[in-house]
Amino acid sequence: MSEAMLSKVRKLLAQAEDAACTPAEAAAFTAKATELIARYGVDRALLAARDPTTDPVGDRVVDVVAPYARDKAGLLAAVADPLRCRCVRRPAGSGFALHLFGFASDLERVDLLFTSLLVQAAHGLAGTVVPPGEHPAAFRRSWLAGFARVISDRLRVAEADAVAQRDTSSVALVLADRSDRVARRVTEVYPRLRTTPIRRLAGSGFGAGAAAGHRADLGGTDAVDAPTTRAHRGLPTR
Repeated sequence: MSEAMLSKVRKLLAQAEDAACTPAEAAAFTAKATELIARYGVDRALLAARDPTTDPVGDRVVDVVAPYARDKAGLLAAVADPLRCRCVRRPAGSGFALHLFGFASDLERVDLLFTSLLVQAAHGLAGTVVPPGEHPAAFRRSWLAGFARVISDRLRVAEADAVAQRDTSSVALVLADRSDRVARRVTEVYPRLRTTPIRRLAGSGFGAGAAAGHRADLGGTDAVDAPTTRAHRGLPTR
């Protein structure tokens, strides 16, 4: 991501996270940050269609460790999929190694967003009271599931809006080809992948997490390679 674009997104996030910021102001900053990141993704895709060397298909591994490693892995997948990246989860000690595949610009966007959202999720959980009589870990897992679901939905809308602002027929073809190329790369590396079963959660925090997902800023504060070193931080212990 260009330094100018990164600077804009960082400023929007800093404003949204300011304690003096009202919910309405935070929502406005969120919308603008999301728009910038989505527009950047489309611009890079169109540039790469003309010159593939500007944006090659690649991969990287993000280590996600306890506590709540599975839930943080779910958040990473919720960010990666709308941004046209694929995520393969591998067990690694007490956590997981998430193998991400995608074009360089999209992997960059995933890194940026995931780092920020981990911090925002930690803040949201810290400010949410666990209902009396409910197991804290169960509540927090369901909270994180609601948070991830809404984040994924919002990113899909932002991506669709960015495409709609262009010649949708040509852009759609370019993006479909990129998705196919990423899928082929995953199959080359993991020819025998299987889908994990649907997870059932007992906690009642889904709604509160979803509300936090609606309020979350979809920008980033750190360098784009930060998730490999920060993915284990911030969330409450069990």
